[in-house]
Amino acid sequence: MSSTLIVELDMKEFCQVTDMPAAFVIEIVEHGILEPQGQRPDDWLFDAHALAVARQAIKLQHDLELEWDGVALALDLLGEVERLRAENFMLKQRLGRFLLE
Repeated sequence: MSSTLIVELDMKEFCQVTDMPAAFVIEIVEHGILEPQGQRPDDWLFDAHALAVARQAIKLQHDLELEWDGVALALDLLGEVERLRAENFMLKQRLGRFLLE
């Protein structure tokens, strides 16, 4: 039987793991980069996906010296590229099966 590990971090834990001050976390939530569960920062819970997105956002912000608006746009575009790659892969598989028939 397989088990799935569910990661949920509160604001304090999330800040410690990402090495980000709470003000940065609040700012990136306000820019729509992260979407935690909960109404207020004290109630927010972050999952493993949010952790991965935050790390990617921090890297983009640091490496490219982007403002958070630019980071949000870059993340959207990277997500779209990934979606298109997956769709392209699926279509190539379908085409390959069609050509073999």
